[in-house]
Amino acid sequence: MLNILLVDDDEVDVMNVQRAFKKANITNPVYVAGNGIEALEMLRGDSMPHQRRIVLLDINMPKMNGIEFLREVRRDPVLRSLCVVVLTTSNEDRDRIEAYQLNVAGYLLKPVTFIHFVDVMATLNKYWALMEMP
Repeated sequence: MLNILLVDDDEVDVMNVQRAFKKANITNPVYVAGNGIEALEMLRGDSMPHQRRIVLLDINMPKMNGIEFLREVRRDPVLRSLCVVVLTTSNEDRDRIEAYQLNVAGYLLKPVTFIHFVDVMATLNKYWALMEMP
C-alpha cells in the first residue's frame, strides 16, 4: 500500500482528487499539505509513514511552490529518492522542463472534467502498481 502525499493549495482540486480516488476504487491513504513547507514538515516528521511514499505535487502554491519544493527534496539525502508526480494546471514549458530536470516521475495537467480526472487517477494507480517501491 502506497502512502500518497497530495500537495495542493486548492481545496476544490484536493476534493476532486479524493473523489476521483474513491470513484476509481483507489484505497491508498492520502495525506494533504497546502504548500511545499507543510509537505516537507510532513515528510520529515511523524504525521505520515516513512515507507512507500509518493507525492502528487501542484506547481502553483503560496509560501513554497512545487519547483521550490522539488529543489529542496532533491537536496535532502533522506528525501532525494522520493517519487514525485506533478499534477498541475501549469502548462508552462519552463515548469515542465525544470520539473523533469528535478527527476519527477511524470508531469500531468489537471483534467478539466471530473470524468477525465478519474481516468488520470486510475492510470496513475496502474502505474504505481507496476512500479517497484521500497
